[in-house]
Amino acid sequence: METFPNVFQYPYSVIENVPFNMKGHWREQYFHNQNPIVLELGCGKGEYTVGLARLYPHMNFIGVDIKGARMHKGAKEALDEGLTNVAFLRTNIEIIDRFFSEGEVQEIWLTFSDPQMKNPRKRLTSTFFMQRYRRFLTDGGWVHLKTDSNFLFTYTTYMVEKNQLPVAFRTEDLYHDARLHLSDDRNSFGVEGETFTLPNFQTYYESQWIARGLNIRYMRFQLPAQGDLEEPDVEIELDDYRSYKRVSRSGVDKRK
Repeated sequence: METFPNVFQYPYSVIENVPFNMKGHWREQYFHNQNPIVLELGCGKGEYTVGLARLYPHMNFIGVDIKGARMHKGAKEALDEGLTNVAFLRTNIEIIDRFFSEGEVQEIWLTFSDPQMKNPRKRLTSTFFMQRYRRFLTDGGWVHLKTDSNFLFTYTTYMVEKNQLPVAFRTEDLYHDARLHLSDDRNSFGVEGETFTLPNFQTYYESQWIARGLNIRYMRFQLPAQGDLEEPDVEIELDDYRSYKRVSRSGVDKRK
């Protein structure tokens, strides 16, 4: 990973002592264009980051995760394919705002994030993280959530409703929603009555979850730069399954 030109490694232990000079200059210093920047937070092996980069060559994509061993696969794949619109940032997402300046990022993807049923502050769609995203996301920038977790999807729905965040599209069954149809490039979905498209490809674990009969849920909402954000005060049914590499459920049935 240290030899990969498309990887930047700044975990907690490093960022405190080594400043990240590319903050605010990703386009000029790395991508060498003025195209929109899209982050995938918690990118894992980078399958989705690379897939998005293939599908949208006129956009820049940065996959973020703390696990370098997983990220290696996507970073190498991007290099082997000569994808110049892909980068990977190995760091803790809690400090993601240290790497981007105000308005530098246009969209955020959260793909199959850990639902963090025990700790709301660790959920990547919590107001704790939304406040951080606001520091670098353009005003009204898009946040995409794609998940197999009913708990995380329900929690995010309540969070969005509580804070009146504009929702462009929401579905509880992405691959069986009648409003969606394959677009001309066959790699993405068009949405009836809307002007945006959704990627029509699956990661390895996503295909495993689908094979187990789990619905894939998707939501796309805007995050305005102004206004107070409040956590929803509701109890939500816990997921009734143990997903890959997730801890077993506790004895409780609901959490806020």
